[in-house]
Amino acid sequence: MTPGEEIDAYIAFLTDWRGAMLARFREIFHEADPEVVEEWKWRGSPVWEHDGIIAVGMAFTTSVKLGFLYGASLPDPQAIFNNELAGNQRRAIKLGEGDTVDEEALKAIIRAAVLHNTAKRATSST
Repeated sequence: MTPGEEIDAYIAFLTDWRGAMLARFREIFHEADPEVVEEWKWRGSPVWEHDGIIAVGMAFTTSVKLGFLYGASLPDPQAIFNNELAGNQRRAIKLGEGDTVDEEALKAIIRAAVLHNTAKRATSST
């Protein structure tokens, strides 16, 4: 299966609110960055990439989490990062059933992550 098909199957397997939330996050990634690449890594995690990893999606029993690899380097003026705040690299958005996220703020973070990855790649290739 392709990574996209793996993600489709994972979302279909999650027949409750978690699948719906991951499906919406997936749409938001494509709205924010039409060139985003979907990958399936680490034995069962949807990953969104553009010149490197942007974020990893994870579903748990009572939550869904988007982990941004370089989240600590990204602007978050709406303070939507609410998890993994102590480190100097990662940041995450962790939501439970009925929680919502500011979609425009999430799109801004995704776009900032793409710019971060693109700049990092340009620097490393010179």
